[in-house]
Amino acid sequence: MFSDGSLSVMELVRFSPAGRLHDRRAEDWQWWEVLRATAWTPSDWMDVDTTFASCTYAGSRALAGESSDHGSIGWVALTRDADHNTLEWIAVSCSSNPFTEVTLDATTVTATSTLGRIWTFPRNTPQQVKITGDPTYPWPSPCQTGGPAS
Repeated sequence: MFSDGSLSVMELVRFSPAGRLHDRRAEDWQWWEVLRATAWTPSDWMDVDTTFASCTYAGSRALAGESSDHGSIGWVALTRDADHNTLEWIAVSCSSNPFTEVTLDATTVTATSTLGRIWTFPRNTPQQVKITGDPTYPWPSPCQTGGPAS
């Protein structure tokens, strides 16, 4: 959701290379926009009520956390760091797990999830987020994830 009230609903599709179907480090992700709306009426609300991380930079603030609705829901937001913390945008993922770290600079908001993923959002086009594996995450071996033994 963007500060102008518009909404973009996107589906995140996971791809795995042949021979590495169960190796989460080899995954590649692609966004598919399934809905864009400039006017809409919500039929239900989701709480984005737990903040785990915050970072400020040049009059802006990035925040990250989880929804109390379900443990797999994480969110990242960019606000103007003024008296009213005006929302620039918020991204909510139903399967990212919570975001526990966030950084902000002149061009990007970067958030790390408890699922071992780093989400890098361009500040002005957050829908073009890139997701990569966190090299410090304790990834299981393919044998532990049901993949072929090596």
